[in-house]
Amino acid sequence: MEDIVIKAENLKKWFPVKAGFLSSLLSKRQLFVRAVDDVSFQIKKKEIFGLAGESGSGKTTTGRLLVRLIEPTSGKVYFKGKEITSLKEDEMKLLRRHMQIIFQDPYESLNPRITVGDIVAEPVRLLKGATPAEVNEVVRQTLEDVELTPPEEFILRYPHELSGGQRQRVAVARAFAVNPEFIVADEPVSMLDVSIRAEILKLMISLVQKYEASFLYITHDLALSRHMCDRLAIMYLGKIVEMSDTEKIVYEPLHPYTKALIEAVPEPDPTAKRIETVIKGEIPSPINPPPGCRFHTRCPAYIGDICRKKEPPLMNIGKNHYVACHLYGKEK
Repeated sequence: MEDIVIKAENLKKWFPVKAGFLSSLLSKRQLFVRAVDDVSFQIKKKEIFGLAGESGSGKTTTGRLLVRLIEPTSGKVYFKGKEITSLKEDEMKLLRRHMQIIFQDPYESLNPRITVGDIVAEPVRLLKGATPAEVNEVVRQTLEDVELTPPEEFILRYPHELSGGQRQRVAVARAFAVNPEFIVADEPVSMLDVSIRAEILKLMISLVQKYEASFLYITHDLALSRHMCDRLAIMYLGKIVEMSDTEKIVYEPLHPYTKALIEAVPEPDPTAKRIETVIKGEIPSPINPPPGCRFHTRCPAYIGDICRKKEPPLMNIGKNHYVACHLYGKEK
């Protein structure tokens, strides 16, 4: 357990729905968006753990819960064995240097009014209490680490003077500047040109190794997660439906939803034979999710009333391969 850096335990986040005046008069029932609904997993030291799934599955909300950018409805988050969900804000501030986040959109996540040097320096000043000389050295070294060289050419620039890839490198530098032990990366390359995505991902992998950080990589691209992640969890409508080593998920998927996602990855060989697993319809509303298995309304492997009436637990069916599906037997 000493190697576990982050642990989520029965984590839930339900957002209340604001009803209109007439609706509130007609119904006294409070509605909620069940963005994250009873999610549990753990991330080891120096591990890159992936969360994948369609838009609206709860990936981003899970990442924000882990670093307490938002408060959970219920459940607990542990950082190196210490429960952090009940910490006060001043206590949580002391942990901020150990937990950072890289946002999806570098255009929105960087303050356009301050220079690159100040963007990277700000968390060092606030969280580490370093002297001006120490701050300047950290900024220079971190910019070199993210390959914005020479640093002198970038320190005095503003975000609008950079390309999209350079902006995201600055966002990565800001996260790693305080030498954190855990980082959430929320689809960090989805806003970038395809030509530079591989460079940014390779850079983040090298930084994880250099700083010995643990990494939560949020994505909807299974092709990228295969090269990026050590372990992978598949989310659907607020729940984890499958979790294992990335190679097992990609080459031996068990859950029908995972199989469909794998089949959706483009195949470079046009002559290759593929068995298409088709998902019907759109993802249901998280306000009123289907009873039983939440995937049963779209599942090509639907086996009967048990899918509609009973929610399948996430079970270890062997060799730490977890799946939530009635097709599989008892936990091993």
